[in-house]
Amino acid sequence: MNYLRNTWYVAAWGHEIEPGQLLARTLLDTPVILFRDDAGGPVALLDRCPHRFAPLSAGHVDQGIVVCGYHGLGFAGSGACARNPHGPVLRNMGVPSFAAHEAHRAIWIWMGDQDRADPALIPDLAYLASAQDTAFSCGNIVARGNYEIFVDNIMDLSHTDYLHPTTLGGAGITGTKPKIVEAEHYIDATWFAANTRPSPLLAGLFPDLPPVTDFWQRVRWFAPGVMRLTAATVAAGGAEDDALANLNAHILTPETPTSSHYFFAATRNYGADDAVLNERIATAREHIFGTEDKPMIELVQQRMGDAAFWSLKPLLLSIDSAAVRVRRRLAKLIEAEIAVREQSAEVPS
Repeated sequence: MNYLRNTWYVAAWGHEIEPGQLLARTLLDTPVILFRDDAGGPVALLDRCPHRFAPLSAGHVDQGIVVCGYHGLGFAGSGACARNPHGPVLRNMGVPSFAAHEAHRAIWIWMGDQDRADPALIPDLAYLASAQDTAFSCGNIVARGNYEIFVDNIMDLSHTDYLHPTTLGGAGITGTKPKIVEAEHYIDATWFAANTRPSPLLAGLFPDLPPVTDFWQRVRWFAPGVMRLTAATVAAGGAEDDALANLNAHILTPETPTSSHYFFAATRNYGADDAVLNERIATAREHIFGTEDKPMIELVQQRMGDAAFWSLKPLLLSIDSAAVRVRRRLAKLIEAEIAVREQSAEVPS
């Protein structure tokens, strides 16, 4: 499968990589090991010793150096060999490294041209970094589905009325037409439903909510799989600035063509000091995704098998407009990257 490589992917949440510990992940079909150097900065290396190809994740970290558990070779954060207990350290003894950067409570990795790994290109998720702990939660799972199917799921929120009827549905999204804005670095989709009822989940959390409300859902997609989702509810006719707003992040990093790392996080503009409310919301979200979205998308992947999405000639409805634009934008980015790579390969050295 062709992946967009000259871009930032989330490899882990920051709290997942403890000092002195190793974390192994498969990202874009590539085994990667993550750890922290002596200064606490994130490091990402190919999880394969160049000697006998043992996984470096089966070793340990010693003073910011990962030591292979098979024969004791040690590698610094740059990938260069730093220790060879069997003889001199030679220049050709290194392991490939990837640029890694910590931002917005996450560890980001760049798996393309390392000279182009500019942290300024990381999507803006600053609202996660600034959220206080009692108004923030996050998690991640490995789900058995292609990452673009999960992106489709967020770019078409009409599914909430049918997949989530007792939790997120019923707020009037069905029948609304999303307003879509395409910009250079993102695609926005906004749904607005006036004079509707609050979702069952929100009504359960706030029994005093008015029975008739206005509801917004807004998603901003950054290639290839980072999405900011805001859901806001206010008394009918009220201003969006006065709404109860949930600010979420849905982030997909491919593991393989048919499996994905799904990173999710949430904060809000109400009850920021309420740790109990925070836990209730986090538990509800994990239950909804784990018992509704994830199983359905995994079933979709099973029915698709190894077929490419467009080869199955999907029936396209008006509700698919945002998801289709995202798929087409991503395909163009990947095609352009491949073309540049092929041209570079044709140039004599």
